Amino acid sequence: MADVDLDHLANMTTGGSVITTYNYDEEEILMCTKIDSNKFGDAVVPIFFYLIFTISLLGNGLILFLLLKFESIKTVTNLFILNLVISDLLFTVTLPFWAYYQTHGWIFGEGLCKVASSTFYIGFYSSILFLTMMTVDRYMAVVHAISAARTRKLMYVYLASAVIWAVSLLSTIPKLILYGTRSDPFYGTLCVETGYKMETMQWWEMFGYCQQLLVFFLIPLVVILYCYTLIVIKLYSTKMNNKDKAVKLILLIVLAFFICWTPFNIILFIKAQNLYQKYEDANCNNTIDYVYFLCRNIAYFHCCVNPFFYTFVGTKFRHHLASLFGNWIRRGLRYRHPSLSSRTSEYSPQTIYE
Repeated sequence: MADVDLDHLANMTTGGSVITTYNYDEEEILMCTKIDSNKFGDAVVPIFFYLIFTISLLGNGLILFLLLKFESIKTVTNLFILNLVISDLLFTVTLPFWAYYQTHGWIFGEGLCKVASSTFYIGFYSSILFLTMMTVDRYMAVVHAISAARTRKLMYVYLASAVIWAVSLLSTIPKLILYGTRSDPFYGTLCVETGYKMETMQWWEMFGYCQQLLVFFLIPLVVILYCYTLIVIKLYSTKMNNKDKAVKLILLIVLAFFICWTPFNIILFIKAQNLYQKYEDANCNNTIDYVYFLCRNIAYFHCCVNPFFYTFVGTKFRHHLASLFGNWIRRGLRYRHPSLSSRTSEYSPQTIYE
C-alpha cells in the first residue's frame, strides 16, 4: 500500500477520483490518489513535526541537563524521570526525518528507514508505558505509603524499566521487519511496510491497530484514572497542606493525557474498522485523513507536555532552574561589571528567585 505517512495513513486507497493500478508483491491492486488530503498533509505535518521536535528537544534536553547537574540519578523518582526523558528524546529525534519525508519522499536509504521507524515506535511506546508506571509509583507512594517504603527500592525501578523497554522493543519488531523502501510513480521512494502479500500486510496492520488501542491506550488510561482517583481520595482524607494544588495538578495531568491521546485513538479505531472495506469502497473520502493528521499531531505533542507536568511544576526543579539561570546572570554581571562580583557573591541561588 503506497503510504508516505508513518502511521499507515494511505496516500492511495481504493475508490476516489484518480484510479491507478499497482503491482504489490505480484498482486494488482486498484488504488486512488488522495491528492487534496495529501496536499493538506504536506502543508501541515512538517510544520507540526518541526515544532514538536524543537519544543521537545529543548524541554526534555533541559530536564536531562538538570538531572545530571543537580540531582542524584539513583533515586526512584529520578530514574523514572530519566527513562521518560530518554523515551521522549528517542521519539523526538526521528521527527525531522518524517517531516522531510512528508514532502520530499524518503532519501535516506532502506537501512535508516528501518532504524528510524523502529526508534520512533520504541520511544513512542515506552513514553506511554513510563507515564503509566510513574502514575502507579505515585499511587503506591501516596495510597500505600507504608508498604511502598519497603518496596520502592532501586531494584524495583530497574526491573520495571527493563520490562517497559523490553515490551516496547518487542512491540516494535514487526516495524523493523516489515518497513522498507520502494518506488512509487506519484511519490518517489517510500519508507513503508512492504514486501509481503496484501492479506499479510492487512493482518499486521490490524494487529498494530489493536496493539496501539489496547496496550498503549486503553490499559494505560484505565490505570491512570484508577490510580489518580484513589490518590485524590487519599489526599482529601488527610490534613495535607496545599492539597487543592495537588489535586489540580493531577486533574491537569489526566486531562492532558485524555485530550492528547483519545482523539488519535478514536481515529485509529475507525481506520481499523474500515481496514478490510477500503479496498472495495467506491468513494474516496478524505475527511478521516484530515482529522487523522490533526489528531496525530495533537497526540505527538504530548511529549512536549511531559517535561512541564512531571518536573517543572515541582519545587525542586524550579529551584534548579533558578540556580542555573541565576548563575548565568551573575556571571554576566561580573563580566560586564567586575566591581559587582563581591556583591553578587553574597546571594545564594535561593535568594535570587525568592
